[in-house]
Amino acid sequence: MTTHFGYTLMTEQSGPKELVRYAQAAEDAGFDFEVSSDHYSPWLAAQGHAPYAWTVLGAVAHATSRVELMTYVTCPIQRYHPAVVAQKAATLQILADGRFTLGLGSGENLNEHVTGEGWPPIDQRQDMLSEAVEIIRELHGGDLVTYDGEYFRVDSARIWDAPDGGVPIAVAAGGPKAIARFAPLADHLIATEPDAELVKAWNGLEDVAAIGSGARAIGQIPISWHPSSKEEAMKAAHEQFRWFAGGWAVNSDLPTTSGFAGASKFVRPEDVADTIPCGPDLDELVEKVAPFWEAGFTDVAVVQVGDELQQRFLDEAAGPLLEKLRAAAG
Repeated sequence: MTTHFGYTLMTEQSGPKELVRYAQAAEDAGFDFEVSSDHYSPWLAAQGHAPYAWTVLGAVAHATSRVELMTYVTCPIQRYHPAVVAQKAATLQILADGRFTLGLGSGENLNEHVTGEGWPPIDQRQDMLSEAVEIIRELHGGDLVTYDGEYFRVDSARIWDAPDGGVPIAVAAGGPKAIARFAPLADHLIATEPDAELVKAWNGLEDVAAIGSGARAIGQIPISWHPSSKEEAMKAAHEQFRWFAGGWAVNSDLPTTSGFAGASKFVRPEDVADTIPCGPDLDELVEKVAPFWEAGFTDVAVVQVGDELQQRFLDEAAGPLLEKLRAAAG
């Protein structure tokens, strides 16, 4: 099984014009695909950005020609109505000439609370996500759709510019229960932990394309490359990514950057370095990425922490890193 390696357009740490420039450089460096976060707010004020992902991706679709594109991930249950997500995804697929995959998830309070509707518990969010995927699938067929669900209504809607074949959908799932629910609705799996049990659970289902044979398992890992200093890399990772130490159970429910700052105020640089590989040693970075392909993931996107060294990472480190990753993954 060939492992594909991607680059993350991190909307929380870079402005929109910079992201488009990085997207071009990442394609030139040889990445196979590019994923974009879709947030209304950064996790920490130090990150300082949150441009609208769909506008950025539209520009990226025209600025690139080869790399696959993906949202990682969009929440279609509150800030966006699923009928609107269906239209956005269809338009982007046409602009990208079929290179786009719609990555979906049940969301974070940080981004969804802005509409003032309150933050539902996880079971309700997953019920809403299930309905949303059904609506998006129906609309991508190009027909007139009326839908009357428990959480969403769609009244005589049609996507007038629907791409042939629709848009592939990947869904974020963190355990066997979620996989059993969403794998029949999705084409691909998204997971941020290199857990072989997730791949096993997916491949154990009937009437679902197996990962590695039609379906993909798409992971993501932050790295903090620095050209010369492990200490500086750790400092940057701590400043920009200490929120990462909280884990999904905490991160999905915190509503503001101040909440993330408070939750992470006792996290030390060395704590962050236990989770995020830091420094100039590319072999060490490869070692930290390896658990994903060892667990059966077909795709891994790296996140270079911080904006300051982003272009230098793409110019100097990305090409050699990709060579080492591909050689190690076989």
